Amino acid sequence: MRIPSALLAALILFASFTEDIALPAAKSPIIIGHRGACGYRPEHTLASYELAVELGADFIEPDLVSTSDGVLVARHENEISGTTDVAVKFPERKAMKTIDGQPVEGWFTEDFTLAELKTLRARERLEFRDQSFNGKFEIPTFREIIALAKRKSAETGRVIGIYPETKHPTYFRSIGLNLEEPLVRELKDAGWDKADSPVFIQSFEVANLKDLKKMIDVPLIQLFEEPDMRPYDFVVSGDPRTYADLCKPSELKGMAAYAAGIGPWKRLIVGETPDKSLKAPSTLVRDAHAAGLLVHPYTFRNEARFLAAEYGGDPRAEYIQFFELGVDGLFSDFSDTSFASREKFLKR
Repeated sequence: MRIPSALLAALILFASFTEDIALPAAKSPIIIGHRGACGYRPEHTLASYELAVELGADFIEPDLVSTSDGVLVARHENEISGTTDVAVKFPERKAMKTIDGQPVEGWFTEDFTLAELKTLRARERLEFRDQSFNGKFEIPTFREIIALAKRKSAETGRVIGIYPETKHPTYFRSIGLNLEEPLVRELKDAGWDKADSPVFIQSFEVANLKDLKKMIDVPLIQLFEEPDMRPYDFVVSGDPRTYADLCKPSELKGMAAYAAGIGPWKRLIVGETPDKSLKAPSTLVRDAHAAGLLVHPYTFRNEARFLAAEYGGDPRAEYIQFFELGVDGLFSDFSDTSFASREKFLKR
């Protein structure tokens, strides 16, 4: 489990801009703060990202959607009624739309200017997580998140990277709000548009990653959903391939022409039976590595409802299993648990 050469180069270069930056151990898989530290703070807020870094994350992950005036902001979905107070502040903006072929009713970022979205406040999406921070935090822009990563790098003495995801790129392109151009522009403005910048860009679609390959030199990550699902751009173009098909060695080899790695749903690596017991690990990590691809699975969570019985209620057991399988990093809602698990694994 070496640190990838491209990432190591990125870390070394970024360290040159900040005094006393500490590089991770050469065999250390990276910890990606999934939506920040969303096990503890409302997701996709500056407070969530900052806490993820303080708890040990190497990268922070903003999901990017667009405002009506073309500014990239961080929300897991463009429909924001579950994560903000938009229904209270703008009740008249409720709409029905078709997003990736599915009808969705609610309030959508593309119907608001940035100034309007900045009047909203975030709230916790999941009822079983802490609700005490509801109403305290704004929706951040991508530019603000980049600035936070740079500031925390200087404060902590560690390289803090960003791991943005383009959300619904085919949909946003269809309404004249392409995500790729402002994403590339923001990274260029930040000086983070090189192959060795501390950045990964990820997407569940394929075409926009191929477009980005021509636009910017940072590493790209192909995300995989459940095996019977298809990238939405495949649905639109009539390509019958599913994510299970994309996991085949021949597909992975071709993927290496545009992607530096894959971000698979973790059940594509360690599956579950119908009774929720674990299956033997698949060959996906090995096959991806044979194709020259990094492997960054998602999403690791502490709550018992997300853990297989074999882990005995200890989320660290799941992390260590995946570290032993050779993943190069992983997405976690709880950066402290992933950090502690990595420390335990590296000392074995």
